Amino acid sequence: MENGISIYLGLDNTIEENLQLIKTAHKYGIKRIFTSLHIPETNVNLLQAQLQIVLKTANQYGMEVISDVSPNTLSLLNLDKLETDKLQEMGISTIRLDFGYSEKDIAALSKLIKIQFNASTLTKEFLDELKFYHTDFNCIDALHNFYPREGTGLDEAFLLEKNTLLHAYNVKTAAFVPSYNRARSPLKKGLPTLEIHRYKPLSMAINHLSLLKVGSVFIGDSLPTKEELKTLSALTKDYVTIRAKCLTQNQFIKDLLAKNVFTTRQDAAFMAIRTQESRLLCKNEKIYPEYISNRDVGMITMDNINSGRYMGELQIILKEQKQDKAVNIIGKILDSDMILLKYLKPGSKFKIELM
Repeated sequence: MENGISIYLGLDNTIEENLQLIKTAHKYGIKRIFTSLHIPETNVNLLQAQLQIVLKTANQYGMEVISDVSPNTLSLLNLDKLETDKLQEMGISTIRLDFGYSEKDIAALSKLIKIQFNASTLTKEFLDELKFYHTDFNCIDALHNFYPREGTGLDEAFLLEKNTLLHAYNVKTAAFVPSYNRARSPLKKGLPTLEIHRYKPLSMAINHLSLLKVGSVFIGDSLPTKEELKTLSALTKDYVTIRAKCLTQNQFIKDLLAKNVFTTRQDAAFMAIRTQESRLLCKNEKIYPEYISNRDVGMITMDNINSGRYMGELQIILKEQKQDKAVNIIGKILDSDMILLKYLKPGSKFKIELM
């Protein structure tokens, strides 16, 4: 995944903080930068003074810079009209178009520079028009907006619907997650695409977007922490990470979860998510009874020696079940990460991170 950060010049961060953010993001393998030139609260003089420095630094680290370009923002770049060669010379490698350009114009631009759209507003009719004018779809992608005001973020089902449409045209999609290390001015309520991600941990949000078939994730807010950048860089398409409270003292089980990615069985059970690998991984170990309790939704269990050949069976509980002397409770999925469980279909891969 080619994930990204966001930089807003003339707003919350100093130029030194923005340059350090670029360097740290590059260190963690993050390759994309989103920037906006039309935020009303922006100090325009600072933006113009700092833009070239930021673009030059990003170029030095080989990072893709995505900038909104509209007839109203070209003046900020000292351009009278849209000239792709001059934009690329500045270091802007992808232009984000929201309005002001026809489908025919866009088709011509796609032969010259990479183009990004607001994924949330694209329609089948618009995409068909782009095809009609022979747009180069290899140079097109789509990023869902972020939503600074509480209560205005997108619904999960809407985002999934739009992603499905765009993927049918081979358009890659991206979305934003919030960070609260320094939430962006003026509202400082976070910049998520999905409303459900507001005030939620970044790890949950990026894994959720991955399950919703989002191909690239951007941290929307101004100054994410190093730990958040590291978490973003570790996101893969191969598996999702689900965080859980640790309820076991067994070091073998802790190590087992830390070192392994698990696969949900193809023959999906009604009452639990079952894993393919766990019993084999435990074949040379004896799992003794430890914490026996009623099994609530979201609990993680492992069968002990009282379960015979099922010893080592690892499950995540989907329906409440009574306690069983053959089943240990080893963890409980965090409330914030429970939403991820419904996307663990047969054959899905996941990792459990005990907290």
